[in-house]
Amino acid sequence: MGFDKLGLRKKVLKGINKAGYEKPTPIQEKSIPLVIEGNDVIGASQTGTGKTAAFALPILHKLENHGELRCLILEPVRELASQVLDNFNILGKETNLKYLLVHGGVGYGKQIDGIKSGVDVLIATPGRLIDLMDKGIVRIDKIEILVLDEVDRMLDMGFLPDVRKIVKRTPRKRQTLFFSATMPSAIESLAQWALANPKEVEIGKRQSVAETISHAFYPVAIGQREELLMELLKQTHFKSVMIFTRTKKDADSLASNIKEQEPDYSITVMHSDIRQKDREKALDGFKDGKFDVIIATDLAARGIDISNVSHVINYQVPENAEDYVHRIGRTGRANREGDAFTLLSADELDHAKAVETYIDQKIEKRKLDNFNYQYTTLLDEDAPTPEKLAKIFRSKKRGGSRRRRR
Repeated sequence: MGFDKLGLRKKVLKGINKAGYEKPTPIQEKSIPLVIEGNDVIGASQTGTGKTAAFALPILHKLENHGELRCLILEPVRELASQVLDNFNILGKETNLKYLLVHGGVGYGKQIDGIKSGVDVLIATPGRLIDLMDKGIVRIDKIEILVLDEVDRMLDMGFLPDVRKIVKRTPRKRQTLFFSATMPSAIESLAQWALANPKEVEIGKRQSVAETISHAFYPVAIGQREELLMELLKQTHFKSVMIFTRTKKDADSLASNIKEQEPDYSITVMHSDIRQKDREKALDGFKDGKFDVIIATDLAARGIDISNVSHVINYQVPENAEDYVHRIGRTGRANREGDAFTLLSADELDHAKAVETYIDQKIEKRKLDNFNYQYTTLLDEDAPTPEKLAKIFRSKKRGGSRRRRR
């Protein structure tokens, strides 16, 4: 089915053509008609499936012409909000609708001027929006369409109280669109409170990963983690690679060491201690091909739409299995092939097993050719299973391996 079969106006179809979209993804095909009909919608699918256009296109269709503020889109972080704005600017280029982004970390001046000049769609992060509402600058009591996007991330960041406060300020009679890659119980209760008789659109398992992604664990002794990463980069034919670390310190240290050892790589770093303008430059530079390696914390894991990422490397196994899904969702997007590599040491076996259980998939363990490994039982072909090793490791941590005194 093409976009022209979904009931969208000609102006919107022109924007789609200029954006280079050829046919709708499954979540777009199922969501767009429901939104046009006026239904509240819960949209759930794995990352990289086109959720933004699934709500942006029918919103452009319904608003049609410039008027007053009628649509509010809430995003958890500035990068996601900026990405949504980009989508509206591209897809709505043939309309006369106006869009505005408001977020923290910058001054109020331009945002206040933009609101006063009149906008149809306001894309906002919760904290800054509440500030503007409390100052009397923004009123959302005439909102017709409310979009709560990446709600699971809002939950992770502690924004749900703010989201509830904002929703209470909107009209009871409104259309609410609710998009989330995963649906923890706290989010389900929010959905029940905020939506009225919603239609559900679920594409695959909410915790699933794209079938086009190839997964691999690379076992390594703890002291050789960085050395193995360097060799893995040398032996991997990548176009663009995202390396995820648990901490900002690890991200900075890795970037410094890789630049020193491999000056031919163009590297950038992205985490919360980096200024907003520099984060935007890092992300834009990576998207444009100025950088071929980006080292990031989970700030960049969810929702950031970066096309053509050929490889994702987890420097450590994520402690939260859900984070694994969001991290590797940066590759294999829009049915493209991608590789997800994860360095695995013995103390991370519990996390590795949790990832496999969460995605319901066994992940292959690979040994890198021509690498001088230090011994680790994870590399023995006849070694115990990861489940048994995990039990042994837990026993050692509890002191279970100590001999009894006689």
